[in-house]
Amino acid sequence: MDIRYRFVIFDWDGTLADSTAVIKRALQRAAEDLNYPIPSDAQASFIIGMGLRPALQHAIPTLREEDLLQLTERFRQHFIAGENEIVLFDGVPEMLAALKARGHSLAVATGKSRKGLDRAFDTLGLREFFIASRCADEGFSKPHPGMLHALFDMTGLSAADTVMIGDTTHDLQLAENAGTAAIGVTYGAHERALLEAHQPLTLVDSVSALRHFLETNA
Repeated sequence: MDIRYRFVIFDWDGTLADSTAVIKRALQRAAEDLNYPIPSDAQASFIIGMGLRPALQHAIPTLREEDLLQLTERFRQHFIAGENEIVLFDGVPEMLAALKARGHSLAVATGKSRKGLDRAFDTLGLREFFIASRCADEGFSKPHPGMLHALFDMTGLSAADTVMIGDTTHDLQLAENAGTAAIGVTYGAHERALLEAHQPLTLVDSVSALRHFLETNA
């Protein structure tokens, strides 16, 4: 079987897990708790995929440095309170199983913390599919290429072997900066027009469409 991209790297939130609404609500409630202007849905959606510190600073430009730690804790509290609402998008386990059986190596590159990703792995049961993962608190945040470079170092695979899949411009910029191919998914945080501007291999509207594209083109 001819495999074009041996290494398939997935974003987590908004790509595999349907968590966008929980993240937006957690950010908005955290801002309200500390009497900051409440980010709009669009503002809250834009920061999904970034590391938490740069995400909060981007979403709340007036954030004072002395409030950053407290805002971070409030966000985490609200997010954890809503975690039980998070589910996988339909077809995700089946897609990952099919890709693994086909001979692809799978990994995760996420703006989540290591604790957050491990908790999600345990709750949603996908750990077995991935040979490696990299989180925002282990190095540079997206779109810095360090996250993918670390995965290359961990696996011995290269940019030429790789396709990065995500729902945000941060994911597509990460792929550009690391020299890998990219696929955008339109069912997550960022709108199609924003993703189109980065000219990924393709944009897909569902997990089933993503699986079909990977099985026929990757």
